[in-house]
Amino acid sequence: MKSKLLRNIIFIVSLMLILVLSCFIFFRIDLTSEKRYSISEQSKNLMTKVEEPIKITIYLDGDLNSGFQRLKKSTQEMLEELSVYSDKKAELRFENPSLAENSEQREKKYSELEAAGFTPTAVYEHDKEGKSIQKVIFPWLEMTYKNRKVQICLLKNIRGNSGEENLNISIENLEFEITDGIRRLINTEVNKIAYLEGHGELVEAQTFDVNKSLSRYFQIDRGILGGNPDILKDYKVVIIAKPTKAFSESDKFIIDQYIMNGGRVLWLIDGVRISRENLSSFGKSPAIEQDLNLNDQLFRYGVRINPVLLQDVQCASVPVNVAPAGTNPQFQPMPFYYAPLLLTSPEHPITRNITQVRSEFSSGIDMVGDNKQAIYQVLLASSDNTHILGTPATIDLSQKFKVNDKSYFNVGYVPVAVAMEGNFESVFANRMMPKGITANYPIRKLSLNTRQIVVANGDIIRNEIALKDSTTIPLGFDRYMNQQFGNKDFIQNVVLYLADNEGWMQLRNREMKLRLLNKHQIADERMLWQLINVLTPLVLLLIFGIVYQIIRKRKYTTN
Repeated sequence: MKSKLLRNIIFIVSLMLILVLSCFIFFRIDLTSEKRYSISEQSKNLMTKVEEPIKITIYLDGDLNSGFQRLKKSTQEMLEELSVYSDKKAELRFENPSLAENSEQREKKYSELEAAGFTPTAVYEHDKEGKSIQKVIFPWLEMTYKNRKVQICLLKNIRGNSGEENLNISIENLEFEITDGIRRLINTEVNKIAYLEGHGELVEAQTFDVNKSLSRYFQIDRGILGGNPDILKDYKVVIIAKPTKAFSESDKFIIDQYIMNGGRVLWLIDGVRISRENLSSFGKSPAIEQDLNLNDQLFRYGVRINPVLLQDVQCASVPVNVAPAGTNPQFQPMPFYYAPLLLTSPEHPITRNITQVRSEFSSGIDMVGDNKQAIYQVLLASSDNTHILGTPATIDLSQKFKVNDKSYFNVGYVPVAVAMEGNFESVFANRMMPKGITANYPIRKLSLNTRQIVVANGDIIRNEIALKDSTTIPLGFDRYMNQQFGNKDFIQNVVLYLADNEGWMQLRNREMKLRLLNKHQIADERMLWQLINVLTPLVLLLIFGIVYQIIRKRKYTTN
């Protein structure tokens, strides 16, 4: 009897000790195989910087199907999990935009949300009788912090993926998207990026759309280099967007030494020069190698932009007049083989889970040299049905190709964009300082650990401008195909990756296994599984009751 009492006392004391310790020691255990509920150290440190509660309104609410219910639940869990690591707990509020007294009030609410920047999503479902039902949902949330607001779209919509796959990708990206919004809210330090000018680069209007997105993170400057070798030292990233004139040796030196001292550069370079005016007027243009005096510099860093053009079966479409001469024009979409839809790498945080990138007159990239101090990864590539057109050549838009001609489209997966990370040797390591440099500058021969990205197509960053009213057309939007491609996401991710010193972009590599149910089996065996779910608990409870009564009877029955 005493030993039993002692065991009870030890148990109670141990339990109280655990409860007391839990008040002072904070820990959480994630038992899922893919660490579904684990938060990165970057996110934990970020939440410690929050100085007052963040007010969060989640518009993903109402009568949702199971997929969007899962997204809603995952969003709530992620926000609550992040809030645990902050002294100032987030204030969550759900709002159903479809909840209204009548259809007029509902449409008014929809219009107000759209005017505020919340894009709705139409969801088509089928009821038990097979009738199609359309629902309008707003998969968005809005954060408010110190009179600042940030809107975050929760749904990733990648062309070609099923609805379940897109919802799973959306859940995978929740930590990155939410913490990205929090960083924009609480960040007080504004980093700077720069576009180079003076070599025929794209003008500000041609990069306006992507700059609207980048301006949420950076101060954006533009300008020529001059002769000061330190002119770029305050910039996190330098963008060289589609130059058409040769670089001087002094400009190359400034860019090179910027890289040697840890600077990050995005090169968007055309390997071939063509005349768009001739193509528009005559349907033909000569294609010749574009010499920007950068070949030796890029070669030293480990890449070579080849003076070729890629023709790809997987390409954009353009309207072509197929009506006979002298009759009313009749336009039909025809494949434009010089506009490849580039494949994105699923292995890199820049391109993971973004749709194809539209390009025009792309060249190919080779990785050269034996630099073992750097890592090279392909970001964009052509499809497996590609033809490489060497230069000099003549582009003839009236030329017809056979899509199934494997003897012509005979190569595949030609790299068009490459990410480089590591240490690079200076192209001026064994040269004299060029003329035009205004200071006695010590030449650094080997770079600090840094990053560069080379894209063999300058049009990837160029947005179109409407001729009628000079409005900007969204980057990556194809008016003729009426499709949005991944150009803006690609450029934004590239710049964020180049400027990232803390590993934030690695959150985009998070992966959760998609475990989908067999829809046909669900439909065929619906009644069986309903009975199993209803009857199994009752049967188990009955068995437990019977076993308990038998044991009790045997224990207390006297012989």
